Amino acid sequence: MPNTVTIEPVTRIEGHAKVTIHLGDDGKVERARMHVVEYRGFEKFCEGRHFSEMPMITARICGICPISHHLAAAKAGDAILGAQIPRTAALLRELTHMGQIVQSHALSFFHLSAPDLLLGFDADPATRNIIGLIEQKPDIALQGVRLRKFGQEVIARVAGRRIHPTFAIPGGVNQRLSPEDRDALLAGIDAAIEQCQGAIRLVKGYYEENAADVVRFAHFPSLYAGLVARDRGPETGDGGACANGSAALPSPVSGRAGGALEHYDGVLRFMDADGAILEDGVDPDRYLAYIAETTEDWSYLKFPYYRQRGYPAGAYRVGPLARLNIAGSAGTPLAEAELREFKALGGGKPVEGSLYYHYARMIEALYATERARQLLEDPEILGGDLVALGSGSLRAQGIGVIEAPRGTLFHHYQVEDDSGRLEKVNLIVSTGQNNVAMNEAVFSVAKEYVDGTRLREGMLNRVEAAIRCYDPCLSCSTHAIGRMPIAVELVGPAGAVVDRAARG
Repeated sequence: MPNTVTIEPVTRIEGHAKVTIHLGDDGKVERARMHVVEYRGFEKFCEGRHFSEMPMITARICGICPISHHLAAAKAGDAILGAQIPRTAALLRELTHMGQIVQSHALSFFHLSAPDLLLGFDADPATRNIIGLIEQKPDIALQGVRLRKFGQEVIARVAGRRIHPTFAIPGGVNQRLSPEDRDALLAGIDAAIEQCQGAIRLVKGYYEENAADVVRFAHFPSLYAGLVARDRGPETGDGGACANGSAALPSPVSGRAGGALEHYDGVLRFMDADGAILEDGVDPDRYLAYIAETTEDWSYLKFPYYRQRGYPAGAYRVGPLARLNIAGSAGTPLAEAELREFKALGGGKPVEGSLYYHYARMIEALYATERARQLLEDPEILGGDLVALGSGSLRAQGIGVIEAPRGTLFHHYQVEDDSGRLEKVNLIVSTGQNNVAMNEAVFSVAKEYVDGTRLREGMLNRVEAAIRCYDPCLSCSTHAIGRMPIAVELVGPAGAVVDRAARG
């Protein structure tokens, strides 16, 4: 019996990772870890670039969530300019982001996770994938394709193209929305809402039929963090300027409550495992007072944590599950009803089970679709006031924060002088903030389901599925340089190690 079981690669995720499961002599799991084995140095090679290039450069970090990086970079650029962007520009940016939320969540649920939920964790891996789903449940597969297409269509019509647009710029956006494009998007809203509701029914049905597994599958307490809506007042919706220069603009929906679900612009909230709010109303500019990072010698992905609790006690979760746990309301009617049902699952406390990420994800897709309608029906969405020029002198730094599909995303740029040349770049990406949680999920599922004395492929697939709950984007997340020990071994024809070089 082997002492270590290795799953490599982890499948149906974005990026490259492996899992090692360490067994005792009795075949029981003693330790399990997720190792992120790729390295990308965006933080380092962006140094020296002009800050205005960052919305285009950082969008290339990922082809699945380029809009999130694009907008976070633009928001950081707004702050460097000292610009409060026009309201129309803010509406268009948020609308683009709603398209991003819909298309990314549809991809995660239907293409990456549905094969496990609908075909079975123990199904033949040759067919337990999107192709097998198309063959066995074509109506459901088509539903996912159509929903993702709607999200991509929002991005394309607002930002000019589905992937890597040049739409958001520091100070605003560079193109307006035409009435024809607005009307075309509005015409697709009802169908998209039906598709979101269909996915929600699917996942609820799975939970009902597999209640025992759902309760014991990667179910553990943690902290939660993310953005919530600013308190803009019940009548006027007035807001001021954020400390980092981005606009706390009036909400298009009058009476939107502070603390509501938010993806584009908000304040940070931290919650503990009992539902108590640890921090609230934190300006994203001050994120470093609350979030710190550390490294481990077995992964390229850093480990962020809530500074006041230390590491690892301060590990927190972000993304759909966290956002619904910390939000006081949804702000759109259909999503609000689902949010009430979601919160009831926790019995007054946060919902902890990792499999509930799928439910939360599709509630957010429903919210984003309803929110898109609200934005499209705002008369100012067709306005021509798109760019603010700023104060005339550059600020020393800019911080752009947004809720990407996978969680809170921080872009922090420091410029040398009035040239706008970047001196330092810090990116804290959603998946990184879930790093501790993903490792806890892997260990939890491995302990529950893996028996080293009679290994089965379905056991190991459950470990991978624990990671897929978090929909990790590893290409987005690995930016640390020079911190991880590296070993290179030269292996001879007979398999013996003939030489070895190590660092750290």
